[in-house]
Amino acid sequence: MSFEGDTVLVTGGASFIGSHLVEQLVDRGADVRVADDLSSGETGNLSAVEDEVDFYEGNLKHWNFADEATQGIDRLFHLAADHGGRGYISNYPANCATNMALDNIVFETAVQNGVDKITFASSACTYPTDIQQERQRLQEDMVSFDERGGAYADESYGWAKLMGELSLQSFHEQYGVDASSVRIFTAYGPRENETHAIIALIAKAYAGQEPYQIWGDGEQTRNFTYVDDIVSALLLANENITDATPVNAGISEYISINEVVEAIFDYMEKDLPEMNYMTDKPVGVRHRAADTTRAEELLGWEPEYSLEDGLAETIDWYTANRDKAYVQENLETLLHER
Repeated sequence: MSFEGDTVLVTGGASFIGSHLVEQLVDRGADVRVADDLSSGETGNLSAVEDEVDFYEGNLKHWNFADEATQGIDRLFHLAADHGGRGYISNYPANCATNMALDNIVFETAVQNGVDKITFASSACTYPTDIQQERQRLQEDMVSFDERGGAYADESYGWAKLMGELSLQSFHEQYGVDASSVRIFTAYGPRENETHAIIALIAKAYAGQEPYQIWGDGEQTRNFTYVDDIVSALLLANENITDATPVNAGISEYISINEVVEAIFDYMEKDLPEMNYMTDKPVGVRHRAADTTRAEELLGWEPEYSLEDGLAETIDWYTANRDKAYVQENLETLLHER
């Protein structure tokens, strides 16, 4: 895909996923603008392309800033959100609920300013929680705005993401803007912070935590998807989907937390320590994995990274960029505050 000649806005572009997306857009010839309030992102994430992007710092919940950021834009990737790992979204539901206002302001200013294509970073948290206690791969039509009882999202964060999808669909229907929503499943990789599962587990191992703390019994599963595969899905959706159809971006494999921990310690060449299973902590749904049929059919997308390959990239980045003494001293704060 080439974005040569396109002016592209990435909201939340200094964040974990956003910064990887920005790099890919620059590589593809886009003129990239980033809008971010740096509440969870940091300008250092853009160091590789800082001289090739325009950076706008501000809060997109403020109309004037959103209006300024979306002027003169051809394509928009909307990733900005108040979010974090399971502990964050459980403890800060009101913060996450503000994403509904954020999304609507971004979409409305973008449409008024003539943006041609909008891609929204949605979430697997849009899926009904009650169907994720047993193993069944989640298909996009398991969420419905047309059927009674067709929506039962995961906490305030999931409801806000679902309303973001509905809002974007409505702007497409009323104004004809090309639109797509990508439901991101448990992304991980370099630049993610310690409030998210994979980085939290790596940080605990790096710090030598013992007993090693695992939230829940460790048998809960997720389909951990490497960030480069997520970015690929976002780019393909922006290019190929115009009617706001949502599409999954996640692997179809169920991977337990215990399996991830074993893989981390194996790669770091450490012996498994004594485990402390903290069953009073929030863990979310029991099982989650994606059906990728629609992504394969509409985008030609399939994930390329195995868990082992993605963990190797992520652990190497983490240990090269985090001072061990600092992580040991500040571990509890890092795990709970983004």
